[in-house]
Amino acid sequence: MPTRPRALVTVLCAAVLGALLPAATAHAESRTVQGGRLDWGIKTSFQRYVTGPVAQGSFSLTAGAATVGGSGFRFHSATGAYDGDTGSFRAAFSGGVRFTGHRTESGTHQLDLTLSRPTVSVSGTTGTLHLDVTSRAKDTGAVTTSRQVPFASLSLGGIDMRGGGTSVALNDVPATLTAQGARSFAGYYTAGTALDPVSLAVDVRQAARAEPSRTPAAETPESTAAPDGPKTGRLTDGAVDWGVRRTFREYVTGDIARGRWTLFSGALDGGALFRFPDGEGTYRNGELTASFAGAVRFTGEHGLDLALSGLRVTVRDGRGTLYADVASPDHTGEKVPLVTFAAEDLKTKDGLATLTEAPAKLTAKGAKAFAGRYPEGTAMDPVSLAVALRKKAGLPALPDLGSAPAASPSATASPSAPPEPVAKAAERDDDETPVLPLAAAAGSLLALAAAAAFTVRRRRARAAATDTPHQH
Repeated sequence: MPTRPRALVTVLCAAVLGALLPAATAHAESRTVQGGRLDWGIKTSFQRYVTGPVAQGSFSLTAGAATVGGSGFRFHSATGAYDGDTGSFRAAFSGGVRFTGHRTESGTHQLDLTLSRPTVSVSGTTGTLHLDVTSRAKDTGAVTTSRQVPFASLSLGGIDMRGGGTSVALNDVPATLTAQGARSFAGYYTAGTALDPVSLAVDVRQAARAEPSRTPAAETPESTAAPDGPKTGRLTDGAVDWGVRRTFREYVTGDIARGRWTLFSGALDGGALFRFPDGEGTYRNGELTASFAGAVRFTGEHGLDLALSGLRVTVRDGRGTLYADVASPDHTGEKVPLVTFAAEDLKTKDGLATLTEAPAKLTAKGAKAFAGRYPEGTAMDPVSLAVALRKKAGLPALPDLGSAPAASPSATASPSAPPEPVAKAAERDDDETPVLPLAAAAGSLLALAAAAAFTVRRRRARAAATDTPHQH
């Protein structure tokens, strides 16, 4: 082991604010964690194993999780509590990642692992990363789900977590697989295995004080509850969330296109998706016709210049279509049907019709809009919809990444972005490879023997090849 810590851990606290506030307000019981993100690659060598020639698998993201850096996943919308007096800290994040590999003849996967809802807890000098885990056993194929498994222990290196500021940041904290984590990891690694380091940044706020009600509960009329409102009719608001395609975004900001995207006309950046707001239209008996504000423009080298605006959505007979006005050097058109998606799950509740992460496929005209970079039928990012049928029906919140500077591709001209997961080249390699399923046999072990020595550099240069759009 090196004599110096392998990772730098920092706690950022605004001491001036703590000095200005009355002592009572600085106590931890009145501090809450609200907003922020956690960046973690889980285990880089495991990613390469899953997407490599042996497992021949892939990963998918859920609940707003995003990719970040050379091999990381970004989880969002932190909530929790922080005690500045004792240093006690807890932050839960949203989002998940699912790994699948070793596809069988029946269409299932021997390797099927979902990790979601990471929660970091710190007490004294001890830190733990908890996860919801769904995994398939390698021997029996049984699928189990466990909630908030103490998956990894975090080495804080003697850092004092006490403070009274408005943010907390932990950078590159070493993580080690626990015994419980090893079991829920379906036995691919043993307890004590080094995982990728964990980084997080969250906002800390003074907790809102509950004000006593001026009206006795017994005198509160039942009629004060807002009515559900109509389940059909004209929309009062709405939004469609769509990230276009993860690997396309990574291509745009990666080493080939060296580009960026720009949002305008009200479009919002949700990390792994774009929100197009201000929905107008009608919804009746499960059928939707709606238009949305906002636009996104992708620019970069090799002639990349693609703008999507005027987004529209129709839903008929359980099938949805997303349209956009397209402007590029290769193709220009209005109301181009870009993707189709399954919409059977479009449901109405409390005056809000919602559809969450519906799988989407590129249409023939959509393929032309992307200048042939992807063929018809290519899986694009899922589509999420929310349309309000009454004014008090609030739309789902965007992922909250906190107020700290985020590595958003829209903020810089050419940030470092992750390539397609099947890329192999890397500066950082772990010397551990997962314990293979029995069906993989000894020949597969030889194929994986190329995992190289560990280095402390977190960012990697990986070849953006396999799903990189073709150049013209």
